[in-house]
Amino acid sequence: MKCFVVFAVVLAVAVAAPPQDDRDAQITRYENDNLGLEGYRFQFDTSNQLQRQEEAQLKNFGEDVSALVVRGSYSYTGPDGQVYTVNYIADENGFQPEAAHIPRA
Repeated sequence: MKCFVVFAVVLAVAVAAPPQDDRDAQITRYENDNLGLEGYRFQFDTSNQLQRQEEAQLKNFGEDVSALVVRGSYSYTGPDGQVYTVNYIADENGFQPEAAHIPRA
């Protein structure tokens, strides 16, 4: 009976413990490639299951007009436990995200 009480107390403490705070998340992988004037590329993962990657390339829009075109994605685990992924592009048409959970116009 004594073991059962100790087990019950340990179980109650484990269940009552708050989840890990996202502020305590650590970067588990990081890659960065600076391509100078031509653009950049990076990606990282964190201990709280956040992932992000992004790439930019210089695009010429005409005489003396150029800008970076950015493509990327990020993923995170929502409060419901589901993993959400957003893919995006930012170019001359603005920021354009796409994801299954984002309504389309």
